[in-house]
Amino acid sequence: MIDREWWTQQWLDLINTYRFKKRLERGWQYAREGKVLSIKFPNQEVIAVVQGTDPKPYQVSLELDTLTDEDWDYVIENMSQRAVFSAKLLAGEMPHNIEDVFAAAGKTLFPLSLSDIHARCTCPDPKNPCKHISAVYYLLGDRFGEDPFVLFQLRGRTKEQILTALRQTRGTQGEENSQLNSGKNSPTANSKLPKVDRFWEYNQQLESSLVVIVPPPSSETVLDILGPIPLATNPTGTNSKSSPASDALKQHFSKIYQAVSQQAVLAALKLGEGD
Repeated sequence: MIDREWWTQQWLDLINTYRFKKRLERGWQYAREGKVLSIKFPNQEVIAVVQGTDPKPYQVSLELDTLTDEDWDYVIENMSQRAVFSAKLLAGEMPHNIEDVFAAAGKTLFPLSLSDIHARCTCPDPKNPCKHISAVYYLLGDRFGEDPFVLFQLRGRTKEQILTALRQTRGTQGEENSQLNSGKNSPTANSKLPKVDRFWEYNQQLESSLVVIVPPPSSETVLDILGPIPLATNPTGTNSKSSPASDALKQHFSKIYQAVSQQAVLAALKLGEGD
């Protein structure tokens, strides 16, 4: 079984809902035989050239309904409030719960059915999708896997526009938080100062997808990197880096280091579960 990105698989699952499977099979064969001569993404449209049985290639165009500026502002605002969205998109990944922010705006990112895809072909086949359109559908799945922002572009926003808007929105939020913490524009500035006794507290539920616990790349600890512990200088004026006392102290610190590491893992697991 081919291991595909989840968003690519969701697109293919949508295509496979078409009940005339023979048309899909011919489209799949066209895609794999290289019959799609070119595929481009001008603005919010897909334009493809597909070689059929006729000597002259057919022109295929495809569009999705785009979101309004107001809808996109709302989506970006919701995305900016969750750091994991920006992190995954910057890494070229589609967040699993991406549809949540679109649903909050009353919209969807993925089409709900094939009828939501506005596709046209210059071939004489009156059925839609024809095998040429189907071939483009399958190739789009590959393109989405390579660059999930293609799907966003079909909805009206390019990769650059989305990432720029996310940076600006998150930057604005950061400035507002900074002003709040510094007491600016507030008559009760002292009440906004951080409480020293609560500095290390975090009372909000941690985003579970941000908690990733992996084994260290090396068994070395900071103590190993630092080497022997010099306790005193010998009569020649140089540090004594190896002595029974130094070795005993290092063993003692090693036990403390191990205990602290275990407690850190347990604390991270507890936060990740939202307890």
